[in-house]
Amino acid sequence: MKKYLVFIFISIIAILSCEKDDICIEPTTPKLIITFYNKDTTYLKKQVKSLTVWANSKDSLYVNKSLDSIAIPLDVNSENTLYKFVSTEFETDTDDQIDTEDEINFAYNRNDIFISRSCGYKTIYENLTIESNTENWINSIVINNSTIENETATHIIIFH
Repeated sequence: MKKYLVFIFISIIAILSCEKDDICIEPTTPKLIITFYNKDTTYLKKQVKSLTVWANSKDSLYVNKSLDSIAIPLDVNSENTLYKFVSTEFETDTDDQIDTEDEINFAYNRNDIFISRSCGYKTIYENLTIESNTENWINSIVINNSTIENETATHIIIFH
């Protein structure tokens, strides 16, 4: 009988000492959603035929992609992020490659929110502005939503 009591006691202690799994199912820090539109017909999306995007001194995020929208991360350790956008066009007569580069400097305020022990912190970007940009292939930029708290809607619209 004592053996059963010891076994039951050890089993209860083992069950009570189990820890809940630390799996993060909450959304993490959202990316900046950019959608490209036609500069002449402003309500129509327009693909960039060959787009390369990278942050200053970082690896490329998109290389020679044909896209009408992208999701790019902002720097969680800084109040701004500088991105380079390169559109590659090809001459129809000669097949020469022409790269046109634009730089956009996104400025914002960061708000770090504790989600849970398993997820850690999530950064919300507020008061998004464009501090500077060049206009080589990009015609204009519109901020559609200055608070980046999710990835469900477009934050920036680029006309080209």
